[in-house]
Amino acid sequence: MRKTAPIKTILYATDQGTHMRPVFRRAIAMAEVHGAQIIMLHVAEPLTATGMAVVEAYLPKDQFARYQHEGMQKILEQMRKRIAKFCEDETGECPEDSNLVSEVIVVHGRPGDEIPRQAKQHGADLIVMGTCSHGLLGHGLLGSTARRVVQRSDIPVLVVPNCKS
Repeated sequence: MRKTAPIKTILYATDQGTHMRPVFRRAIAMAEVHGAQIIMLHVAEPLTATGMAVVEAYLPKDQFARYQHEGMQKILEQMRKRIAKFCEDETGECPEDSNLVSEVIVVHGRPGDEIPRQAKQHGADLIVMGTCSHGLLGHGLLGSTARRVVQRSDIPVLVVPNCKS
């Protein structure tokens, strides 16, 4: 019987949605079972071509870059607050304090492409992400981002349903 590779690093991909708590809970449980660390990732999608044209018409590039940087910092701050709130509500001990969450990252890009890229870059052994999508006749189907990550990833992907009914 072949042994599976150990899980030492888990990339937890969050869209900052309101129903991500079950996904984070699963990532923490996996990290605790395997003695792994979590890298928390949010991918901020780029503006569309039309959005960029509007921005460029009204803002100088340096000012837009500054706003973009400030926006990324706000997302990082929000992610850290969510971790603290989760700990306060559910565990009484913060994963950051117990070294479960080793890094919090925000990057620009398309989530379906960037999540596997970041997982590879950070040496992740598992990607944990949520999906909330319904298909025809109420049958659940994998969301487009989750499907793309599964197709593009060289490492296992745990997709956790996170829809509230």
